[in-house]
Amino acid sequence: MPRYKLTIEYDGTPFVGWQVQDNGISVAGVIEEALEKFSGERVKINGAGRTDAGVHALGQAAHVDLSKDWDADTVRDAVNAHLRPHPVAILTAENVSGDFDARFSARARHYFYRIVNRRPDLALDRDRAWRVPKPLDVDAMHAAAQFLVGNHDFTTFRSVFCQAKSPVKTLDRLDVTRAADEISIRVSARSFLHHQVRSMAGSLQFVGEGRWHPRDMKKALDAKDRAACGPVAPACGLYLVRVDY
Repeated sequence: MPRYKLTIEYDGTPFVGWQVQDNGISVAGVIEEALEKFSGERVKINGAGRTDAGVHALGQAAHVDLSKDWDADTVRDAVNAHLRPHPVAILTAENVSGDFDARFSARARHYFYRIVNRRPDLALDRDRAWRVPKPLDVDAMHAAAQFLVGNHDFTTFRSVFCQAKSPVKTLDRLDVTRAADEISIRVSARSFLHHQVRSMAGSLQFVGEGRWHPRDMKKALDAKDRAACGPVAPACGLYLVRVDY
């Protein structure tokens, strides 16, 4: 049975998340509906990550099996035609081997978190970034972030609803930079815990505002206690950038 890898861009604002749920429309759900309209088949799409409600993607990856050997560009264009007007686009479709798995074959996942650090409200970037009105010290935030790089028990930065078997993960990168009013938090790892990136971003905001010293981030990490975490940053600022295979 032919297998296709899809690279997907979406605005997560109107969705309950990637995963199909009973309480509203999901990204996977509208793609599966579009695939059925195109191919006549009820199929399940398998994503590289289950982004939460309101989280966006520049390069989510997924795979799907279809019974007919379609041209990959035809799959891309036909699914996109049936996705309209949902804010979801298939950027590429590729033929892949049957042992490719969008989730388990992934070697790295890359996210970034957008903070707009200004007092005025957001007009163009509403629901696409977190506005923080108080001045943030990006150098302190970056210094604090380095305590989280490497292999650690991330219990402090893990949702109580996380279903991962272990809280131990390895962060390959966690960088904080500023360009004018925009602060970018870029993070890479093979996999993440539920709410891990947003939990880290919220704690970094505490550092930026001066509520925490950069070394307080290490204290929070070492506590291995969810109560030691800062606030969970809102979903609107988080983007899944790409998945490496």
